[in-house]
Amino acid sequence: MTTKPPATVKPAPENALERIAYESVKEIPTLEPNDRDRLGYTVWRWLSMRKDPLEAALRSAGARMLVSEDEALRIIRASLERQGIVP
Repeated sequence: MTTKPPATVKPAPENALERIAYESVKEIPTLEPNDRDRLGYTVWRWLSMRKDPLEAALRSAGARMLVSEDEALRIIRASLERQGIVP
């Protein structure tokens, strides 16, 4: 049994791709929080590489969203545009 407290998490800078990606999916309702995390990771990968269209990246996430894929794409694109990223 350990007596040390858990390590603190240092938040990413405001302009970091990780923060931008996870911020862009925070308004998308999902079945479980893990689905939103998976979606955020997929958007981060898309922002890092931009090999496929955003639609393909969203489909590959396999996240169980409570909105349609088109609505999720609209939310993500709007958030990325607000943050200064052109999808």
